[in-house]
Amino acid sequence: MSEIIVIYFVDRNNRSPVKEFIDKLNKKQQDKIVRAIYPIVEFGIGTHLRNTKKLSGTDLWEIRILGKDSLRIIYALEIRDAILILHAFVKKNQKTPTREIAIAEKRLREFKSRYRY
Repeated sequence: MSEIIVIYFVDRNNRSPVKEFIDKLNKKQQDKIVRAIYPIVEFGIGTHLRNTKKLSGTDLWEIRILGKDSLRIIYALEIRDAILILHAFVKKNQKTPTREIAIAEKRLREFKSRYRY
């Protein structure tokens, strides 16, 4: 099995809002994100991964990072052997807010419109 590549969404202005969000987090939160993404990179993509689930009715997946600060990473599987990280946020409610999903969906559409593969 080949290793999975992590790609952060970059907008038309060459900014990565996801990377900027992660860079603003404290070291402990950043480490949690790395630990949550690592199994996907190391072992591949699949629903068997703890704290990872498909968001129903979308092409998106969510990594749930639990603890004092509930962080969420929304990603898509648009490129073979890669995950496209579209959005990250601090989750304050039980259910993933539709506003946060809409941001990720908009970024995915933008990605698809710029890159024909």
